[in-house]
Amino acid sequence: MAGDDITDTSHINSGDTAWILVSAALVFIMSPGVGYFYSGMARSKNAVSMVFLCMIAMSVVSVQWMIWGYSLALSDTATNPFIGNLKYGLLLNVGNTAHVNAPSIPGSVYAIFQCMFAALTPALALGGAAERVRVFPVILFCFIWSTLVYDPIAYWSWAPSGWMAKMGELDYAGGTPVHIASGFAALAFSIVLGKRKGYGQEKFEPHNYLNIILGTSLLWFGWLGFNGGSAVASNGRAGMAAAVTHIAACMGGLSWSVVAYFRNGYKFSSFHFCSGAVAGLVAITPGSGYVSPWAALIFGAVGGVACHFAVDLKEKLRFDDALDVFAVHGVGGIVGNLLTGIFASKSVAALNGADIAGGWIDHHWKQFGFQLAGSCAGAAWSFVVTAIILYIFNIIPGLHLRIHEDGEITGTDISEMGEHGYKFATLEPVGTRDNMTLSALEQGNINLGSAISTSTHASTEKPAIAGQ
Repeated sequence: MAGDDITDTSHINSGDTAWILVSAALVFIMSPGVGYFYSGMARSKNAVSMVFLCMIAMSVVSVQWMIWGYSLALSDTATNPFIGNLKYGLLLNVGNTAHVNAPSIPGSVYAIFQCMFAALTPALALGGAAERVRVFPVILFCFIWSTLVYDPIAYWSWAPSGWMAKMGELDYAGGTPVHIASGFAALAFSIVLGKRKGYGQEKFEPHNYLNIILGTSLLWFGWLGFNGGSAVASNGRAGMAAAVTHIAACMGGLSWSVVAYFRNGYKFSSFHFCSGAVAGLVAITPGSGYVSPWAALIFGAVGGVACHFAVDLKEKLRFDDALDVFAVHGVGGIVGNLLTGIFASKSVAALNGADIAGGWIDHHWKQFGFQLAGSCAGAAWSFVVTAIILYIFNIIPGLHLRIHEDGEITGTDISEMGEHGYKFATLEPVGTRDNMTLSALEQGNINLGSAISTSTHASTEKPAIAGQ
């Protein structure tokens, strides 16, 4: 670290600084990207709330990051292996002083870049509670979860004294702190909150494939900064990380699509491609600064196929992970961590002067064990602590997370926010009357039969011809 003078600029490289600021902006885009992705996967009566929850998570965690999150997660002066100190609380002592992880940029730039990672993670986890979670408790939940789950795991993985980092686990951009943590938190959410009303009787399907494609595009775009920026410099390793990220996403989308094609009636689906692309992005994240482009093909293919089959687990084990967060982020994060233990290359890390022992391809056989240990620790910590937080919330008056039954039928857009995502009538059930589930058309006293009859009659009439 370049001294304690927060005004010292002698170490700053303007090119590196500019790239990390751009990368922070790219990672920011991923929060609304997740929102649109989740919005499209949900039913139309919950579309707005899914985007809103992601923006709420980003805002709450950004405040938490400023207060103490950055210092707890990435303190470079703490000596214990579990959690950081409060040296950087309220972002004091940050300024131009470089963090040891990013010696050529100001500490303030590194702090805002890492803030976007922290802000994205609980937004991912909320997909496990989609369509049945109240908004107000989520505000407090995100603050507490980031403090007790994300910050410790990030410290273990990336802080100089973190036990995973000292053990030798390789996690370039967040396989454990971001993806495994969010995936297993989503699993805890889905179990503690219980299944959605109608689970097992109704077929829950995405309502807007264009939102899914838009969300995937924003995520893919942002991920180039997510992984490429984790070099915390503008150099060849950053370029390689961006390249393998793109390759893995392409291969993930293709592999999921092909498998689904043969399993689902020989039809392709934009939803399957988008899910596979995200799975490929998740899988490559921990290894993005360590592996070669040819290895990225394996990350994408294995990640896409593994996550595709992991989706089946919720049917077999009967838990309602509404938006497949556990299958894509939990399983995908573990797959990526383990593959990093095999394909991490000393030559790729050396692109910016880093020295690692590598993985199996460099005959470093212990690396796989380090990756497995880190994955298991992150998964267990996230699942157990998240479940405890949720159980405590449910016994505190006013903080129960599950929405009431009528609100769930109406949809969280109306019951929690009083807003419509779409200004048109729909046949999708949104309310009840006399113990009957009614659509918006029926609740508006529109005679559906008459409307259809009139429309049908009008469509069978012959058009008038000019001059007759």
